[in-house]
Amino acid sequence: MIKAILVFNNHGKPRLSKFYQHFTEDVQQQIIRETFQLVSKREDNVCNFLEGGSLIGGEDYKLIYRHYATLYFVFCVDSSESELGILDLIQVLVETLDKCFENVCELDLIFHVDRVHYILQELVMGGMVLETNMSDIIIHVQAQDKLEKAEAGLGAAPARAVNAIKNVNLPNLPSGMNLPNLPSFNF
Repeated sequence: MIKAILVFNNHGKPRLSKFYQHFTEDVQQQIIRETFQLVSKREDNVCNFLEGGSLIGGEDYKLIYRHYATLYFVFCVDSSESELGILDLIQVLVETLDKCFENVCELDLIFHVDRVHYILQELVMGGMVLETNMSDIIIHVQAQDKLEKAEAGLGAAPARAVNAIKNVNLPNLPSGMNLPNLPSFNF
């Protein structure tokens, strides 16, 4: 089972963190720092698997990571997960992000956090892998984008209605018509 998915830059700044096991915010920050320390000091030509840090579970958990340009993608998993399967999942995540953002970069993760989380939820939910087919994930993301655009159009509907009423030419009341005086309410 996947316990956490962390993405941070070369300086240790978290760009995405998703925990599937409850930790307080302070412990989450400590886990991110410890994970960065463990992963960043490793050479690029060594294995991408290592024993989990003391905060995430020690020997019972593994950190599986990939380093792309300025970002580390780290999955904290228990012993039941396949290391190679998780490496493939990281690759699917990165390629999906790359297709959805047209050459993804660190700024995309910062400014489109909601969309990144949606993509991640298409892949993993509750620590379990849901989907690994990139084309299916992209179809779902595109459907979500269409829905968001349609909702944005509905959000602008009240303003369009007000403008339409302002532009309607109502005829003037006839000058000889007497309207009754309506009582006024004083509060």
